[in-house]
Amino acid sequence: MLRDDPGYIWYDFKRKFLENWKAAMAPGVLCAAFVYAQVFLWVSLAFGGLEIDAALVVLGFVSLLVFGMVSPFFFLQVTYIDLGVSQILKNSVLISFSNIGRSFLGAFFGGFLWVAFVLFLPGSLGFLPLVVLIGFSLSWLLNLMWVWAPVDKLFGIDAALR
Repeated sequence: MLRDDPGYIWYDFKRKFLENWKAAMAPGVLCAAFVYAQVFLWVSLAFGGLEIDAALVVLGFVSLLVFGMVSPFFFLQVTYIDLGVSQILKNSVLISFSNIGRSFLGAFFGGFLWVAFVLFLPGSLGFLPLVVLIGFSLSWLLNLMWVWAPVDKLFGIDAALR
């Protein structure tokens, strides 16, 4: 708006989408595949009769935690920085583990809604429309509350926007 661009929100959304869809498409597909694999694993463990092996549970939990810690940094950088996917992934891992406390809390609060929904099944199915409507945005908001500070400190996004 300061540059006299059109002031409606869809203009910015469309502009950023067109700028970033190539860089974010493959990681987004891999992200979705990982999330669906995790859902399949945990549903199979809970309801599908898959034998519960402690090593499988630990591996699933650790991979989900690391994913939750690294992915917000990755997708924030895709939209703001013009680098290759491998370099952004390296940056994300380094930023995540150098700010491990904030990354862990971001992953915890970002996934809290989903874990609570699954733990209280089938009683939580009554909240499914509400979870579908606001669950994704609420979980990312809770995550970004924790991970935004290190990203902004490193890249000065707020200062550039001002």
